Amino acid sequence: MADIDTNTIIIDGPQKFVASFVHTYVTTGEGTPVKKIDVSALAINPVNGNPCTGVRINKIWYSTIGLTLKINWFATTQVLAAQVPENYSDVLDFSSFSGLPNPTTFGTAGANGDIYFGTVGEAANDSYTVVMECIKIYSST
Repeated sequence: MADIDTNTIIIDGPQKFVASFVHTYVTTGEGTPVKKIDVSALAINPVNGNPCTGVRINKIWYSTIGLTLKINWFATTQVLAAQVPENYSDVLDFSSFSGLPNPTTFGTAGANGDIYFGTVGEAANDSYTVVMECIKIYSST
């Protein structure tokens, strides 16, 4: 039986993207990072029609059971955005400085603005629940 994953978009508005990600390990796991936010699939800017090219992570609400979760900015070599510990629940709030910026957008090879999740130490029935609030960034063309 495959892992149980439920990814739910809560808001894909003109300024914010909010989604929840629930994962339970059964047989496969996410030891190899898995795409969770595909910025090219997010709603366009309603004012000028420009596509979303990235996000800033504003807040992360999380709970982990039996595993560590790594949240990565995608690039040829993925860049760690945040790591949440095993058997823990908390909120990471970056809103006081307008969100955690994606460092891979500044010329990193292979960067495309997407966000991937990867797990460490995953075993049967381990799980995570994450709600992530992001500020959308649009191309200027």
